Amino acid sequence: MIGARTRRDGRGRRPMRLLLAGATGLVGSHALRLALADPMIERVIAPTRRALPPHPKLEAPRVDWDALPADAPWWRVDAAVCALGTTMRAAGSREAFRKVDFDYPLAIARAAHRAGARAYALNSALGADAGSRVFYNRVKGELEQALAGVGFDSLTYVRPGLIGGERQQSRPGEAAATVLLRALAPALPRRWRINPAPRIAQALLDAALQAAPGVHAVGSERLI
Repeated sequence: MIGARTRRDGRGRRPMRLLLAGATGLVGSHALRLALADPMIERVIAPTRRALPPHPKLEAPRVDWDALPADAPWWRVDAAVCALGTTMRAAGSREAFRKVDFDYPLAIARAAHRAGARAYALNSALGADAGSRVFYNRVKGELEQALAGVGFDSLTYVRPGLIGGERQQSRPGEAAATVLLRALAPALPRRWRINPAPRIAQALLDAALQAAPGVHAVGSERLI
């Protein structure tokens, strides 16, 4: 009998263990659904602050992002996807925003890499630039730079613009921008059009599964 860890698909891939951070958010929830349905993912580890619906392939340890267990056995995965993120309005301060959008994703990356993960895919943002005068873009860019120093064999930044989808939390500014961009879509360059959350989630999952060597960026024009 051939074990799960020795099976291969048509491209020679074996089933993998995937860590997914941010599984309760808009993009993360779509990534979770896709990962649980993918036959090449044998286990999804989704650390979270609140409970997730049970699934035979899912392990969802309850965590405090400010005090992650460094030596937990569930860090031992093949790849990690990070869809954590907030807004300045929701965070309430620059310090709180930076904690969610920089400190947590970097801590997750370091812990997963120490445990043997080869690939990491980040839900970043259009305009991510460590030298930007815009605080949001600067934090995203600084995170990308920091992740490049962790040592992953494969590192992918998925950089969506405005994310389309139904959120659990109301974001009036994004809702207004979505209406405007939908009306202007035929006249807008591809990179400024709305990026559907399922499309972003699929790009993150593809990056983790393919684990192409090197550092890669998936621009918003590819997420329509």
